[in-house]
Formats: sequence, C-alpha cells, structure tokens
Amino acid sequence: MHYRSIEDLNHTIQTNVGLLPRDIDLVVGIPRSGLLAATLVSLALNLPLADLEGFLAGRILSAGSTRRRDLFDLPVDAFRRVLVVDDSILSGGSMREAREKIAAAGQSDRCVFCAIYGLEEPSDLVDVVLETVPRPRIFQWNIMNHRILEHCCFDIDGVLCADPTKDENDDGPLYSAFLDSARPLLLPGRRVGHVVTSRLERYRPQTEAWLARHGIEYGKLWMIDLPTAEERRRRNAHGSFKAQVYASTDAKLFIESEERQAIEIAHLSKKPVLSIETQTVILPDGHLDAKERARRRAARLRERLSSERRGWRRFLKRRLQRLVGEKRARQVQSYWQGRKKPAPAK
Repeated sequence: MHYRSIEDLNHTIQTNVGLLPRDIDLVVGIPRSGLLAATLVSLALNLPLADLEGFLAGRILSAGSTRRRDLFDLPVDAFRRVLVVDDSILSGGSMREAREKIAAAGQSDRCVFCAIYGLEEPSDLVDVVLETVPRPRIFQWNIMNHRILEHCCFDIDGVLCADPTKDENDDGPLYSAFLDSARPLLLPGRRVGHVVTSRLERYRPQTEAWLARHGIEYGKLWMIDLPTAEERRRRNAHGSFKAQVYASTDAKLFIESEERQAIEIAHLSKKPVLSIETQTVILPDGHLDAKERARRRAARLRERLSSERRGWRRFLKRRLQRLVGEKRARQVQSYWQGRKKPAPAK
C-alpha cells in the first residue's frame, strides 16, 4: 500500500519543480483535489492561481496584500502559458473532463497538463508527471472519501473524535460527559467497515449515540470487554485488542491515532496501519531492527529517485515530440540508444 501525506505532496512538488516548463505564468487547479496541489505549485513558482471554472470564466484568485498586484491581478488573457494541475491521474476521468472544457473554450493551445502523481504506464492526457506511485495508493487529502473505507478499521479517540484530557479520562462522571460531547475530528464521507476502540464495553450506549449523532455509518462496533480502565491498563490491552480484531477481519487498513500503538497493531496483526499522528503507513516489518529498517528506507528512496528520473525522461520525450514531431523524435531516440551501446570486443 502506497500512502502520500500533504507533507509528501509538498516535498514532491518542491523537489521536482524543475520538470515544469519554465515559461509557465499561471497555475490552474482542477477541483477538488487538484486545488490543493495547484496551490502548492503556485507557491513554489510564485505564480498566480485560478480554479478551473474561474479560469474558463476569466477570473483568477486574488493576490492578497503580500503579492505585487501588477504581476498577479491581471486578466486571464494576459497569461501566455497555463499549467493545469491535478493531484493524480488514475482512470483519467477528471483530467479528460478538464481538457474537454478547456478545448470547448478554445484555450488548449496555451495549456500544459500536469499530474503530481501518476502510474508507471504513460497517459496521453498529461504532459508532465512529477512522481509515479503504483497502485494501491491512498492520499491524506482524500482518504476520508475513498472507497477503501469500507474495508478499514477505525480507531475512535484521536481519529473520529478528540482524545479525552487527563482529567476527563477518569472512568467516571467526567468521562461519561466527554463521551456525550466529544469534539469530532476526521469524519468519513462514506460507510466504514469496522469501528474498533479500547473503550470499555459498558460505554457502548454513549458511543453508539455519538456515532449516530455525527452520521458515521459502520459495519460493526468493537469494544473491549473489561470491568475497569485500571484493569485495561494493567493488561496493557489497548493495542493488542485492536490488533486481534483487525487480524480477525478482512479489513485492509487500520486507521490509528497513535504512532506507538500503530506499530504494535501492525506487528501483531501482520497488516498495514495508518498512523494519524505521523501521517505514515506502518507496515508489518515496523518491528524490524534498525539496520533492516534503514535498508528498506534506502530501497524506498532509490525507488523514488528512479521514479523522478523516469519523470524527466517522459517530460523530455514529450517536449521533443512537440518540437520536431513524433517521427523525428523516434529517430533521435534511436540514435542516442545506439550511442549508448557498448563497443564490440576486439
């Protein structure tokens, strides 16, 4: 499972901004996920920003007080080269729809189309991909509406709602009041497979009422059947209980609030866990020794660098095709491939 956080998104943009054409003077985001990516690109390049519908209607977003208005508050027609950005491309539906709208408005000639994350297989719908990320993949900015939620286990405290304070966590009247009024955090936009919590079974009525009040649909609610919170702490049953439930289901991902528990759950269940605390997916090898973890991190880094090099090659190939035509570009490519072959042994 491949996961990218908002921090990863910004890192990908900052480190690969050189792949983008140098003559870009306006960035346009494709709603909805593409707006976040386009905003980060526009900030990295210090360029004006527009959403797709605004661009087609002749509007760009206001520059604000810290930008030079003579450079940013211009009519759309004043921009010569437009970068149209989406966060990713998979089936290509969003990018295809955007291209059709832009073509209908007669704006295609000045547009370059970019996806921050793409697949290994090239797509004719985009001109530039900044990083290839294979399937299955999930992004922080749209996971709460992803169809994988139907195959997920969700923690409650620290994920669906805020954690109780130290005073509220008294296993008494203050805790009961917390259960009734807990502040919602990450509310899923679709049904989730399982809600798994180390809350005690006797708090099921309040927990079910809170979930219903906030419109959270789920398959099954799992709670730990112990008499007191003190007994739960004595047994250190938080992570082990969640791991046991996770392993017994067909769920593909556990979404846990704490990094420490995420590592424990991944280790015991032998399945991946998303840590909300660090916005990383903990794999079952998270319990490996430091040397092995370092080796695997290095392998992932090599994979990412290789992806960036492939992105450069695709970009240069497309630029060459635009400049000299597809047939001539193939001839140039064949020539350079021939130059790279080793000389025959004498």
